[in-house]
Parts: sequence; structure tokens; C-alpha cells
Amino acid sequence: MASQKPSIPKGTRDFSPVEMAKRNHIFETIQVTFRLYGYQPIETPAMENLSTLMGKYGEEGDKLLFKILNSGDFTRGIQPSHISSENANALSVAICEKGLRYDLTVPFARFVVQHQNDINFPFKRYQMQPVWRADRPQKGRYREFYQCDVDVIGSTSLLNDVEMVIIIDDVFKRLGIANTIKLNNRKILSGMVEVIGETERLIDITVAIDKMDKIGIEAVNTELSQRGVSQDAIDKLQPIIRLKGTHSEKLGILSKVLASSAVALEGIEEMRTIFAHIDAMQGLSSVVELDLSLARGLNYYTGTIFEVKANDMEMGSICGGGRYDDLTGIFGLPNVSGVGVSFGADRIFDVMQHLNLFPERLMAGSQVMFANFGPVEAVFCLPIVQRLRAMGISTELYPDAAKMKKQFDYANRKNIQLVVIVGESEMQRGEVTIKNMDTGNQEPVKIGDIEQYIQKLLST
Repeated sequence: MASQKPSIPKGTRDFSPVEMAKRNHIFETIQVTFRLYGYQPIETPAMENLSTLMGKYGEEGDKLLFKILNSGDFTRGIQPSHISSENANALSVAICEKGLRYDLTVPFARFVVQHQNDINFPFKRYQMQPVWRADRPQKGRYREFYQCDVDVIGSTSLLNDVEMVIIIDDVFKRLGIANTIKLNNRKILSGMVEVIGETERLIDITVAIDKMDKIGIEAVNTELSQRGVSQDAIDKLQPIIRLKGTHSEKLGILSKVLASSAVALEGIEEMRTIFAHIDAMQGLSSVVELDLSLARGLNYYTGTIFEVKANDMEMGSICGGGRYDDLTGIFGLPNVSGVGVSFGADRIFDVMQHLNLFPERLMAGSQVMFANFGPVEAVFCLPIVQRLRAMGISTELYPDAAKMKKQFDYANRKNIQLVVIVGESEMQRGEVTIKNMDTGNQEPVKIGDIEQYIQKLLST
């Protein structure tokens, strides 16, 4: 019987050493930026109790949770009534007590409540870990992917919202990705549905209009109608979500159109404050705009919401987030306001790969390789190799005394810049020959000068 070809689940990926070098470049760039702003790292388990996860992401989000079968006899406790297509949720809860985390924000809220006595508020944390969603795999959408989250919790100051914009700009400037940061406010959205007379359908309306970029205004209107929103309300909605102009012009018009809603006016004032700070900033590379169709589907956002798109490639959001006033309340710690954003490392990877934005030297596993002429030469080279490693220069000794062409091909494929050649004659002279693989030049160098010579070459 022929063995089955191995495979991985759809929506997941393997990463080669070259791809890992690129991913680590993204992770390190994001991590360095987070630390610059005073954020500290935490980690939470891959799996959480289902009671922690369920009901936090809306009805659609609950369907996308990966659930973990109870260990042992997981069929224990199943009732006949559970086994029907209409009762799939009850069945999954009966046989699954745990699930893989859907995002990092809800586990973060659980962490804050559980460790509240050990935390200094406002608490500035970052977290870079994989999450899982039972979504339909497609371009830019995976079932397993990394999120790089940064949040500050325990403060209502809008300066934190402004800082999120600055962090987003800083990260993408370092990565070289031209981008647009879209902002909106859930209070404006709440006021909007209040004014059009559909307060009970806030979730239906926000889920639909959040798809405007993907499916267009006409398809959104069709979906609104299918979700039971009246034609009169849909008509009233059009001038708001189609609003054009600068952010100050949009906010000016909104303050008149939504004047009857106190919550909308509060959201408008918050956005005026945030944009005033952004307008005063010098050196922002990102385009920052007010997008009134931006809703983001997660139910826990209560104020500012953020979404970032790459300017030079068609791709879903590469970063997003928002303010949440009471996420910890669901775990018994009410009225602790926070704001945060999440960078989608996998989509950022795809954008940088497509636009060829990764630094060339990134793929080098080593900076220096010592060629191998045989056991005597290898013994001679090893102490020098160790001295270079002690200086922080990544160095390897080719393991086999193979033909020079094979060793040089290996160095070229690994993008190694310098090859050190030590044969019998070099050993007798007390020197080595250093070949620059970029230029083809090679120079004899005295043993005592190797470290200084290599350091100088690598720094140019």
C-alpha cells in the first residue's frame, strides 16, 4: 500500500528558514517599536475555557471558534436533544470545555481581571502569539495566524488613542509599507442607528456596512434589507455613510445630521480631539482619514475604532483595533477602559513579499563561512570561528571537506557575505584568505587581524 503524501490543514502554512528570517524581521520591528513606547510583554495559553471565549465576538465569531474535545470519554453528558442540526451549539458545549483563542484581546481582559492585584494601572502590554479561526481560507485569510497586539488599559485618556495612531505609523514606516489609517467611533455609529430609528439593529447594521470596502454600497444596502432594516432607514443612512470631504468637514456635517443624538455628539467630539492631536503631529507618513463606513464587527468596541490598509496592494486590513470601555466587566471587573490595536503579521508578510520590501541581507543565516580543507585545517579554524562568534558575528565552518565549488555554492545560496579560506599554505604563513562574495575580491589577512578586518568589511 502506497504511503499517503503528508499535508497540513487548509488555512495553515509551513515557513522555511528564509521565510522565518522575514517573519522575524517583522516581529522584531514591531517588538522594538512597542518597547519604545513603554509597553511590556505578556503571554496567555493557546487554549482558554470556552466560557471565556463564547459570546464575546458576536454570533458569527462564535461559529468560528475552534473547540477542543474533552479528554477521555467526551460523549459523557450528551443528551438525545443535543444531537440535531438545530442544536449544534448545545452539542459542542456539552463535549467541549475549552477552545483555541480567537484573538488576544479577550484573553488579555481575562488576564487583567485575574491578575488585577499585581498590575500597575494604566497597564501597557504587548502580546505576540498565534490565534485560530475556523474561517474559510482565502487570500490573506488564514485559520492559524499571528497577532501582534498592543493595549493600554485603565485609562480613558484620548491621548492613548492618539498614541495608537503614532505606533501604527511608526511600525509601518520602519517596515516601509505605505498605508492608510482609517478611524471611526462606535458612538457615532450608535447615534447614527438611533437617528434613523433602528436602535435595536446596531449589530446588524454595523456588520453590514463594515463590508462596504469589500462588496460595495449596493450590496451593503441589499444585505441591510435582508437583515430586516426598513427601506426608510436605509435611505436615511445613505448620506451619512457616503459622506465625502476632510475629517473636519465630515465631523461638521455629522454634528448637524446627528444633532438629536447625545451619544453621537460625544463620539464626534472625541474624534475632533483625536484629529486635532494628529494634525499637530510632525512627520507622520501614514494617510489618516475618518471613514464612517468603518464598523469592525467585534461587539466589545465602544469608542474609537482603527483599521489600516496597505496603499500599494489589494489586501484586507493589516492592522485594526479600538477602544473598549467595559471588556473586563464580563469577567467581574467593570468600568476599566482600554484601547489597543492588533498587527496582522501574516498579512504584513504577504504585503512585504509582494512589494519586495524585505532587506536583502536578511536571508543570510551566517555572515561568515570558513571553508573546510580537511581535519587539520578544521582544527586550526575552530578557535578563530569561536572568537568571531564571541564578537557577535554569526559564523559557521563548512562541515565537510568538499570541493570548493560546492562550498562556494552553499555560501551563495545562503547569502553569506564572506568566505574565509585556510589551506596548508595559509596556515604556514600564519594568515587566511578572505573572499567577499558580493564583489569577488579576496585578500590575505594575518591571523591576528582577522576580527578587525571582518568587522570593518561587514560594517561597510
